[in-house]
Amino acid sequence: MAGWARQSASALVLAIRERRVSSSELLEYFIERFERLNPKINAIVATNLVIARERARQADEALARGQIWGPLHGLPMTLKDNLHITGMPMVNGSPLLRDFVPDTNQDVVQSVLDAGAVVYGKTNLPLWGMDTQSFNEVYGQTNNPWDVTRTPGGSSGGAAAALAAGLTGIEIGNDIGGSIRFPAHFCGVYGHKPSFGIVSMHGGHMPSNATRSNYPVVTDLTVNGPLARSAEDLRLAMDIVVDAPAYQRKAISIRLPPPRQTRLLDFRVGVWLSDHMFPPATDVADALAAFRNRLIEKGVQLIDSKPDIELVDSHRLRNVMETAGLSHTQPQARFDEALGLVERDDTTARHWADALTMRHRDWLLMEGKRSVLRQKWEDYFETVDVLLCPVARIAAHPHDHTPIAQRTIQFEGRTESYWQVMGPWASMALVAYLPATVAPVGRTPDGLPVGVQIIGPYLEDMTPIQFAIELEKEIVGPFELPPGFED
Repeated sequence: MAGWARQSASALVLAIRERRVSSSELLEYFIERFERLNPKINAIVATNLVIARERARQADEALARGQIWGPLHGLPMTLKDNLHITGMPMVNGSPLLRDFVPDTNQDVVQSVLDAGAVVYGKTNLPLWGMDTQSFNEVYGQTNNPWDVTRTPGGSSGGAAAALAAGLTGIEIGNDIGGSIRFPAHFCGVYGHKPSFGIVSMHGGHMPSNATRSNYPVVTDLTVNGPLARSAEDLRLAMDIVVDAPAYQRKAISIRLPPPRQTRLLDFRVGVWLSDHMFPPATDVADALAAFRNRLIEKGVQLIDSKPDIELVDSHRLRNVMETAGLSHTQPQARFDEALGLVERDDTTARHWADALTMRHRDWLLMEGKRSVLRQKWEDYFETVDVLLCPVARIAAHPHDHTPIAQRTIQFEGRTESYWQVMGPWASMALVAYLPATVAPVGRTPDGLPVGVQIIGPYLEDMTPIQFAIELEKEIVGPFELPPGFED
């Protein structure tokens, strides 16, 4: 069964349906790779092989009867650890949840199960999913398959590393600041941050009766979305997971519009590859410039323009809105600490405290700023179909377990704030609720992957995904496994 590890989920599902491989055989293939290769990277941190093997057996028996469960029938896959699925732990990187096993499936998990997937493992993340690296006290550190001395990114770092290493068929992660897009960029795979609100975030209950409700708090910015080895798989996954929360489906359904274009040369492509305040590092800039030249040689319609916005404004707005939007998740002692900081001098701690303790009026003022940004994006996409920009200013960097608020990084020979290097380019689509697809488009001289971020119009997720599909076919080529992870 050589070669399955580099194949797309779409190709694997087709092979199962055509009886070229059974679900059980494919599961054993991935399990063997997991046992042999996962120790190098620590991407998959929990499994339930008993349940997975039984479900794969049932998938094969159903297929023998002519029954197809859905578009993922029999496909072995993994899920990010903070997604709830019965029969597997949901630790979220915290010792407090070390023994917690959910008793219900999250909506997005139920969607992939209803589509026929065979979930055999959970993938690593940082504590509570709140970092752009993937390490925690319970499961330890996840390494990048392209260079194990470097991070695969976060928070969906285990998901991207498992895909890049050929240990899983497809993955579902989540993104509140870049947590799908950074790992896709660092690990050389595809990822899609959906438009806000089109993939349910609901389902699963923490081990506390206080959170057990069919009407949960809606957290701003956060989305669930797919990661994959092929852009085609992003479309496959989105067709499955796009839906209203389960408690709204009695009246609400979501149907996304088709892509604006279906041929690469028909896309009107905006290009914004650098910024005076946040330029990418030389190696990333060179890889993106080379990619741009390949588009020009292919005859793609490139438009050197950007929306009427400043990158720094989106970055600042995102930082405040994320802190404020998650304030309800902070323990009372943490909130009280923040209240004690609001009268201090103008420091980073003061900015954090102001956002955490923001009055509702101030939040509405921030919403007003966001509404203006969203309108400017809407105006921009009247004449442009997608915008190409960096994912982050750097490629995968060495592991650094310093708390993210105090973390610094060497950037072009100088010391800079870590988040000022990582965060700005991921903030634009996030704060404006826009879809953003990441596609691998090059490598640095050190052999590290470089991705491009493809931002599309609100609710037109299939447009940036289709552009990535055309890139894969005509510019990028098929996925390649990292050295040491071949079949």
